Amino acid sequence: MKVSFYRYMLAAFAAASLTAAGSALAQVDVAKSSVTATSKQMNVPVEGKFGKFSAQLKFDPAKPAEGSAQLNIDVGSYDLGDESYNEQVRGKEWFDAKTYPSATFVSSAIAPAGGNQYKVTGKLTIKGKSQTVVVPVTVTQQGATQTFDGSLPIRRSQFDIGTGEWKDTSVVADDVVIKFHIVAAHK
Repeated sequence: MKVSFYRYMLAAFAAASLTAAGSALAQVDVAKSSVTATSKQMNVPVEGKFGKFSAQLKFDPAKPAEGSAQLNIDVGSYDLGDESYNEQVRGKEWFDAKTYPSATFVSSAIAPAGGNQYKVTGKLTIKGKSQTVVVPVTVTQQGATQTFDGSLPIRRSQFDIGTGEWKDTSVVADDVVIKFHIVAAHK
């Protein structure tokens, strides 16, 4: 049970690290958007989903450098599909959601990477620890709707996710992949 919990916690951490590019004065459609985190527990992938997040996005593919993205994730909303695991993930050894209720990403630069690909640089903060990250993002546009897809590999240990007995990475891997699918429409 503890191994599964750890795995789920790692997935939660990854989801919390979600990073996304933005859309010019866009309204995020949370019902169509998702942020997940996938970790490996005993070498088996485990994915969890964050149920609550908000984003402020501004993006024009003709002027990517003028864009910006801010993402706020409610770490207490992480769902591994089992309430007992969810409770453990909210605890002090994992997200410590009472002390650190949100994980955030704030962009500092957006650069073209060819075609509809962009590199979004910014600060990812989880559990009070910040790291500068570069997130590869694919932007697709249909009419007034922009979709931002990407994944960001992180190490949970850099954010003190999984402390105490969970600090050992032999059961739950240190590597976590945060995946996001953000759908936004121009206001």
